[in-house]
Amino acid sequence: MKNDAHFTDDHTHEDNNDGIDRKGFLKCMAWAGTGVLWMMSGGILKSYGMSQMIDAATGQLKNGLAVPKSDFSFVQISDSHIGFNKPANTDVVGTLQATIAKINNMPTAPSFVLHTGDLSHLAQADEFDILEQSLKSVNTEKIFYVPGEHDVTDNGKLYLERYGKGTKGAGWYSFDSKGVHFIGLVNVTSHVDGGLGYLGPEQLKWLENDVKGLSSSTPIVVFAHIPLWTIYPQWGWGTDDSAQALSHLKRFGSVSVLNGHIHQTIQKVEGNITFHTANSTAFPQPAPGAAPSAGPMKVPAEKLRTLLGLTSVNYVEHDHSLAVTDIPLVEADNATGK
Repeated sequence: MKNDAHFTDDHTHEDNNDGIDRKGFLKCMAWAGTGVLWMMSGGILKSYGMSQMIDAATGQLKNGLAVPKSDFSFVQISDSHIGFNKPANTDVVGTLQATIAKINNMPTAPSFVLHTGDLSHLAQADEFDILEQSLKSVNTEKIFYVPGEHDVTDNGKLYLERYGKGTKGAGWYSFDSKGVHFIGLVNVTSHVDGGLGYLGPEQLKWLENDVKGLSSSTPIVVFAHIPLWTIYPQWGWGTDDSAQALSHLKRFGSVSVLNGHIHQTIQKVEGNITFHTANSTAFPQPAPGAAPSAGPMKVPAEKLRTLLGLTSVNYVEHDHSLAVTDIPLVEADNATGK
């Protein structure tokens, strides 16, 4: 095994030495908004291609497959980068609003929305204002946040003033919904060498105590900005002490880890833990190692919205299963007129 994640032209993947106990199987999905539905059946996790959008009128996928029934659903959005105006996307507010329209067009309104960081581009008050004003139109009961590195350029002062009420430390917290335990972690305030994320001993101790009293049958959803598995350390796409955090979660039967930061969909399943990174609502980034460095990637205008989007998660309580669907803002075929 190599010590880093490597993606070749055909999107195959070699695993990294990330310290996770290798029980079960490992599966990675290619980057770039194709969309995957994950379902648990008979204790076996299966993936299904999901490039089609859900039809709001019928509650089915456009290819005719029925949408799995669930007890509740929530949506993840990430990396809105309000304030960004470079050629990769000169209208990040417009693409955020297109994302909101997708959410509001779902057959059933999500119970809540998770935003996994980089709300703003420069942590400016007016950027947070624009984001909050835009998100007021989302058809949901509540929005939960964790910061990205772009939100803490002032050491997190403004972010904590606006979104940190009731949280611990730099903004970490947990809550329960419909029998699922949600944990929001912060790994952007103390980067280590190479730009990797870092949780730190105080947060790790809090996490250990937070889950100590939970039954091992409790489904766990962890959400943070930087991935909690090492995707490409050369670009800082990983968290230095994530193995310590995940060690506290191995006893649980179902753990889903949702991240942003890399602006593309990559999924990995290992034992009882499913890792999922989300598309950005602002701009794409290159596949790991496919460019000299990470950063905003300019693509043809007609392709941009096929690489942006949101993640919808449906939960069936009695099965303890999560079905994860990535939804691009625009279908590739529609964008090209095919």
